[in-house]
Amino acid sequence: MLAAIALMATSCADNFKKTKSGLLYKIIPGKKGDALKPGQVVKFQVIGKMGDSVFYETYGRVPAYNMVDSVGRPYDVSEIFKLLRVGDSAVVVQSMDTLSKIMGGAMPGTKKGEKRKIFLRVIGSFSDITQAQNDFNNELELQKEREVQAIEAHLQKNKINAVKTQKGVYVQVLKKGEGALPDSGKQVSIKYTGKSFKGVAFDSNVDSSFGHTDPLPLTIGQMGSIPGFEEGVRQFAKGGKGVIFIPSMLACGQQGAPPRIQSFENLIFEIEVLDIKDAPKVPEMPPMPSNAQGNGGNQ
Repeated sequence: MLAAIALMATSCADNFKKTKSGLLYKIIPGKKGDALKPGQVVKFQVIGKMGDSVFYETYGRVPAYNMVDSVGRPYDVSEIFKLLRVGDSAVVVQSMDTLSKIMGGAMPGTKKGEKRKIFLRVIGSFSDITQAQNDFNNELELQKEREVQAIEAHLQKNKINAVKTQKGVYVQVLKKGEGALPDSGKQVSIKYTGKSFKGVAFDSNVDSSFGHTDPLPLTIGQMGSIPGFEEGVRQFAKGGKGVIFIPSMLACGQQGAPPRIQSFENLIFEIEVLDIKDAPKVPEMPPMPSNAQGNGGNQ
């Protein structure tokens, strides 16, 4: 993180170079580590900023991985990988106007003339893709531990009494509800508000400003939501109310759901179970015609 801050402090200086596609970049040499070569997998930390807002960050999360090739994708950070060594840092500046032309249309959520900066630091490289995959899996395990620690710290700080389920979701039961808990094949009608751990709502069917207020119908066992949400809902009977604290690995994970949910972001859901009933039967598909029927009876 300190290296990233130092890189940001120097990024406003001159001496930027250009790739063949016109991408602006500047390299801050490290301690002469191994040079990156085509065919390798590079492991790096990255911060992406649009103005003063961070839209992507790996520090404190799982690092980024990418293949090194001799060319790289046009107007992309991969163009400069072949110029870097392990330990090097770099800053890349992309014009959103240019990127929109390459992508064949305006980039969502951007304005004309905007630029974004990507700060990266190379922390490793792998000649064998299997080694890279194993390293990535190890980073995922560390991420799971960090997520659990972050949730438990939040609960302790705010003196929240929540129980950890078998799958790793934390549930604060404010009202258990009456009757049986929902099981596979049951449809649960839910009111909810989803929030970040900073308290910022990203979706709700309680707050009309999000454009939908109908109860959410969720059929248990049909994977109609993120895994952690269904796991939390299973803990409440009809009339139940509570709060679900979901680690990112049971939410949107590495992909996130930009721009509202970032990569590897833990989520909070305040829920109320309005009703539990048998799920509607799925209409059966009509039988496919046999070869004889399909050919009009001709053999």
